[in-house]
Amino acid sequence: MNKPALSAVAAPYGKSALLRKLYRDLLLNKYLYIMMIPVVVFYAVFHYAPMYGAVIAFKDYSPMKGIMASDWVGFREFEAFFSTYYFWRILKNTVLISLYSLLFEFPLPILLALMINEVRSKLFKKAVQTLTYMPYFISTIVIAGIIRDFTGSNGVINAAYSFFGGDGTSMLQHPELFRPIYIFSEIWQKIGWESIIYLAALTGIDQEQYEAARMDGASRLRQMWHVTLPGITPTIVILLILRVGNMLNVGFEKIILLYNPMTYETADVISSFVYRKGLLEFSWSYSTAVGLFNSVINLTLLVTANWITRRVSENSLW
Repeated sequence: MNKPALSAVAAPYGKSALLRKLYRDLLLNKYLYIMMIPVVVFYAVFHYAPMYGAVIAFKDYSPMKGIMASDWVGFREFEAFFSTYYFWRILKNTVLISLYSLLFEFPLPILLALMINEVRSKLFKKAVQTLTYMPYFISTIVIAGIIRDFTGSNGVINAAYSFFGGDGTSMLQHPELFRPIYIFSEIWQKIGWESIIYLAALTGIDQEQYEAARMDGASRLRQMWHVTLPGITPTIVILLILRVGNMLNVGFEKIILLYNPMTYETADVISSFVYRKGLLEFSWSYSTAVGLFNSVINLTLLVTANWITRRVSENSLW
């Protein structure tokens, strides 16, 4: 559609420049907006609509009465959660597992992408990518079963651990070993998949920068340090902000499949605590209060991380 036609169509909006601009953009990019509709509907139905249920945290919820008819109790459930013995334990476990993931799991996909980018053999590069991607597509319950078999009393990993002084019992019975096992399994399962976005960012780096660096006598290591890393820094910063904003959302599926009462001391996190309280003990208001507390802390971390990165660099989410 030509510009005069667009102006004629936008004329009914009068002097409202913003509405004219939005309408013109809608006409020019209508197919992109149509493609966006399923995503918007998904988030509206499964992410924003359920937020109405957060009011349960402030009520003595009863399924017979419903959300609106249930008695209002204010911050009673929050006070009960903050005063319980489990509060500091699950908060500590959640923070420690998240920090370990941030320190060990987050940098490794970047390193893998840099290493793959330096490989000249396309066959070897594809083989490495395929092998590192495969664990991500394995079901979590299958992954948990593999971990249980390998770390069991007769498992291969446990046999090696026993050789270096282990007692031979299942490694998942030892609270001090749960976190290393969980972090290692997360790295093994996700390192290849999470490297994809960095590999995509690497393709956007101007090749003339490498040519200029080679003309200046830079080695491949210096090219990586002065050209490649700065080229993907914006991507790294954005993903780091998102990771920080998601720190307390430790995936409960694998933890629930791996932990047991003997390892609650180091394995029980906020999400698994909410699962037990809400679905097993039917404490709906209490578990909703815990989940809402978790969401508020994550939002605070996200805003703080974005503010810090905006102050120290030019990269941020907003």
